[in-house]
Amino acid sequence: MKLGIVGLPNVGKSTLFNAITKAGAAAANFPFCTIEPNVGAVAVPDGRLDTLTKMYEPKKTIPAGVEFVDIAGLVKGASQGEGLGNKFLSHIRETQAIVHVVRCFEDKDVTHVSGKVDPSSDIDIINTELILADLESVEKQFERLAKKARGGDKEAIKQQELAHILKTHLGKGLPARSAGLTAEDMDLVKDFFLISSKPVLYAMNVAESDLPEMSNAMTQTVLEIAKKEGAIAIPVCAKIEAEIGELGAEEAKAFLNDLGLSEPGLNRLIRAGYDLLGLQSFYTCGEQEVRAWTIKKGFKAPQAAGEIHSDFERGFIRAEVMSYDQIIEKGSEKAMKEAGLMRSEGKDYVMADGDIVHFRFNV
Repeated sequence: MKLGIVGLPNVGKSTLFNAITKAGAAAANFPFCTIEPNVGAVAVPDGRLDTLTKMYEPKKTIPAGVEFVDIAGLVKGASQGEGLGNKFLSHIRETQAIVHVVRCFEDKDVTHVSGKVDPSSDIDIINTELILADLESVEKQFERLAKKARGGDKEAIKQQELAHILKTHLGKGLPARSAGLTAEDMDLVKDFFLISSKPVLYAMNVAESDLPEMSNAMTQTVLEIAKKEGAIAIPVCAKIEAEIGELGAEEAKAFLNDLGLSEPGLNRLIRAGYDLLGLQSFYTCGEQEVRAWTIKKGFKAPQAAGEIHSDFERGFIRAEVMSYDQIIEKGSEKAMKEAGLMRSEGKDYVMADGDIVHFRFNV
């Protein structure tokens, strides 16, 4: 899973990235501090995995992971190559979802590329540039498909029809994700590399003074925009999150308590990114290893087995499944078996979030 961190220059993208990944990416008070994208992997915070580790006492524990990409700041005109627009747009195309960092704090010592802090305007600038870039891409695809469509190529005809729908929709200033295309339609236009079709999570970067409620007039503006778009909005204070990242576990816990927070805002941001892409976890547990595996919601048991190894999917026989809630209630895998709560599931079983699974296969 790869999430691209985007936004205008100087909104806190790199500071947030550093806090998330502890990667030490450069962060400074001038536009385009980030040129080439920084990439960092981070574990998905998962209390269930911690509990299962205590229960099984394995030699190692492996969490699910998320990859964050810190992309150069975007400016008005990026779709026409302003600033580092072309680089920015190409890097976004390589991600599965967008974390749009929006500045929701005033600070005279931190410059704003537009001269004033206005979340609504900032969001509009980013969205407009993504839409304009997609519109240019769709227009090129429309022309490319014309010859094939005239020759009677059925797939090209359908693709050109979809290109026309997208061209009209994008021309109204609306993102591709709201064009009403089906999953099958989106698969047909995957070579269009539409940026505005990607799901969006707004990270509202607030001031320390807004903690712990993290709510002000600017965040309310972003929340309203997110609601209209069907997007997710999470408040964080990048500066505080960066400070927390420098502390040890006990110091961080005490610091959070002093701020009136139960957990770092980044934990919610990472989990929200996981949910944004329609992902869930299942677990494999034993003496050697307790591990969280990432799958799409709706995956059937053989598909989940294939995430471990292609042979598991190819030679799938059955899945021995336990419910997380039930194993916590019973206290052990042995107790689950004795209670008859380990289920044998076949090829049509749809995986549930939190399943603990032993796959049986033969190749």
